[in-house]
Amino acid sequence: MAVQPMLAPCEVSAVSAACLAVTNHLRNPFFVGDQVAGTQVSGWLGAWVPAASAFAIRATSTADVVAGVNFARDHQLRLVVKGAGHSYQGTSNAADSLLIWTRAMNEVTLHDSFVPACCEGRVAPVEAVSAQAGALWIDLYHAVTTVRGRYVQGGGCADVGVAGLIQSGGFGSFSKGFGSAASSLLEAEIVTADGQVRTVNACCDPELFWALKGGGGGSWGVVTRVTLRTHALPKFFGAAWGLVKARSDDAYRKLLARFVDFYADALFNPHWGEQLAISPDNTLKIAMVCQGVDSRQAEMTWKPFFDWVKASPQDFTIVEEMGSWVGDARRWWAVEGNQSMIPDTRVGAKKHHGWWKGDQDQVGAWLHGYDSLWLPAKLLEASQRPRLVDALLASSRHKRLDLQFNKGLAGSPAAAIESARDTATNPVVCEAFALVIIADGEGPAYPGFPRSPPDLAAARQTAANIDLAAAALRQVVPNAGSYVSESNYFNPNWKREFWGPNAARLEAVKARIDPEGLFFVHHGVGSEAWSADGFDRL
Repeated sequence: MAVQPMLAPCEVSAVSAACLAVTNHLRNPFFVGDQVAGTQVSGWLGAWVPAASAFAIRATSTADVVAGVNFARDHQLRLVVKGAGHSYQGTSNAADSLLIWTRAMNEVTLHDSFVPACCEGRVAPVEAVSAQAGALWIDLYHAVTTVRGRYVQGGGCADVGVAGLIQSGGFGSFSKGFGSAASSLLEAEIVTADGQVRTVNACCDPELFWALKGGGGGSWGVVTRVTLRTHALPKFFGAAWGLVKARSDDAYRKLLARFVDFYADALFNPHWGEQLAISPDNTLKIAMVCQGVDSRQAEMTWKPFFDWVKASPQDFTIVEEMGSWVGDARRWWAVEGNQSMIPDTRVGAKKHHGWWKGDQDQVGAWLHGYDSLWLPAKLLEASQRPRLVDALLASSRHKRLDLQFNKGLAGSPAAAIESARDTATNPVVCEAFALVIIADGEGPAYPGFPRSPPDLAAARQTAANIDLAAAALRQVVPNAGSYVSESNYFNPNWKREFWGPNAARLEAVKARIDPEGLFFVHHGVGSEAWSADGFDRL
């Protein structure tokens, strides 16, 4: 199909029915993903814009993908691969390109007893789930958890594509207990640059299989199917929340110090994940989740910290009431009756499709800046905690910090850490207790969207503040590492920070499997051999 920009109708008339049919749904991530030119992010200041491909192949089978790969290779075309289009780095779109679009390949299959090809007699069968490249995590959560009563480790955003997340490593709310999404990969089907369909796993082409587990999406070929191990489902999932504001900088430092002690003593374990926000306005926002603890255990875990805050009204104001809740894990991703999720109400939409309210601001966001770095667990040692608190306080003077505890695997079960070490992700993730994300942006700014132009001066100042906040933390952890999917587009040390000692091994796989560089993405393995737009070999 020929491809037009998603908001092309609005260039004709901003009040036409065709334009409104798009703009009325721009905050629905499933709608955006259903558009051939749709991207979940509407661009990044000074980095990229969501340019539409010239043509697209709407793949419905692996044979379609093979045809597209062969055509692009034979005619030396700029090739782009997109499933859900949920790339912050803009890797699922490029101008004047041929797009292989896998959104329509979305079948999900459960297995009671799965053994990877070539592995018969070498590994024990396990319960598993297979998903085609266009499947979203909500599709797997529905099939595996809501229907079957099992668990699969995936991403936190329900509308993220399964195949893309695994190639980036992938973390979800409960990764502290089950490891990364890539850690659960048992097998993948991939179409490589030579047009071959390869089934790879620990027994068949283990090096390519390893590269797919966190080596970055879009660099290795077109993944058409993945199979993941499933796990026993905990009886309960739950959450804890609250927003506290300190009345002075001194009180804020005391609050941070108290929380760091509390986290190290009570939450640094496989049960607790998700986020703590530390902001320039001296607020501390708790948005955490748990697995494997009951209501009483959750309540008693948080009681000492909540009581401590309440005992000092002269220092702290409780802006949003603190509390906890635990419920049936099987209903966690059920959209019906779930006040935390927004259903896709379009005619013909799948009934189980919905997204978390907390992810709403990400839909269509135009990014001013973004950075991430892992915080090593050694900073939780009693003698190191003052350094950590000082660094968090200094950094938060510039910009809000989101400590995402589930994206650092220190404190996880030994098996989860061991499986994560057998992925391409930077191994510092196994020693980190959290990933700090520092980011900001504004509402949709897609090309052609009828809105006032962004305030570029203000956006540049925001980006500068993000850089300052990240620099303050890197003084404490200069070689922290950064998560490939949630990182700084302009990071000059991207190869070292994304993959650390694994970078050379990944380059060897790339040289073997795609020597001509057909598969190019920004800051992907082998990308330094090409111009920034991916059209010219340097």
